[in-house]
Amino acid sequence: MTTDTTRSSNPAEDTGTPEAEWRRWPELGQLPHLDLRGVREAAVVAPHPDDETLGFGGGLALLAANGVRLRIIAVTDGEASHPGSTVFTGDQLVVRRAAERANALAALGAADAEVVRLGLPDSGVGEWETALADRLPDLCGDADVCVAPWEGDPHPDHEAVGRAAADCARTRGTRLLSYPVWTWHWSSPGDASVPWARARRLGLSRDARCRKDAAILCFGTQISPIGPEASDRVVLEPSMLAHFARDFEVVFA
Repeated sequence: MTTDTTRSSNPAEDTGTPEAEWRRWPELGQLPHLDLRGVREAAVVAPHPDDETLGFGGGLALLAANGVRLRIIAVTDGEASHPGSTVFTGDQLVVRRAAERANALAALGAADAEVVRLGLPDSGVGEWETALADRLPDLCGDADVCVAPWEGDPHPDHEAVGRAAADCARTRGTRLLSYPVWTWHWSSPGDASVPWARARRLGLSRDARCRKDAAILCFGTQISPIGPEASDRVVLEPSMLAHFARDFEVVFA
């Protein structure tokens, strides 16, 4: 995945900020608690298959366990995760990654979640940001909370989706929760560009944490090499996945 011109074109080639460094940061453990009581319907916007699980999988498990109606708005199908792969074409990756997401949702206890696939171009959402912002209010329907990537999350698709979701939330007057994904990799504790004052901590039950762990393992195309060549590389290295093995999640509210 490309983030910006000052960083590696493949985040997996950069070890990023170690999870141990985040765990040593006292402020992370002192964030205000996120209260999800009263949520009846949630729309969760994901730039790529796996983002909803990485950023908010524990939250999805908790909401599903409480009978909350869930809609996953899948912005892209993730076809560009392995450009030049010797094993899978982009179209084949679309099929594989859709199946991975379905299995992950089942692992989270959210097999009944409605999935709306928009099919926007992976790594090209920015060109469709206005159109996406126009569609999201209808797609969110009667949801009383919209969960989407943080608009400052350092991946172009995440930034575009985050901005579109923020526009949607303002238009509808909907509560917005913004989850970071690549922020944990590229940023560091206390980074002034991150809105820590808006950060909230969602504690996960043991069941929710175990479900999230199992869901992440469903994304085989991302956590394991899909072939022998460099173009078939792992996308989510263990150092990255460590950020999502916590007993809590962080969103910006």
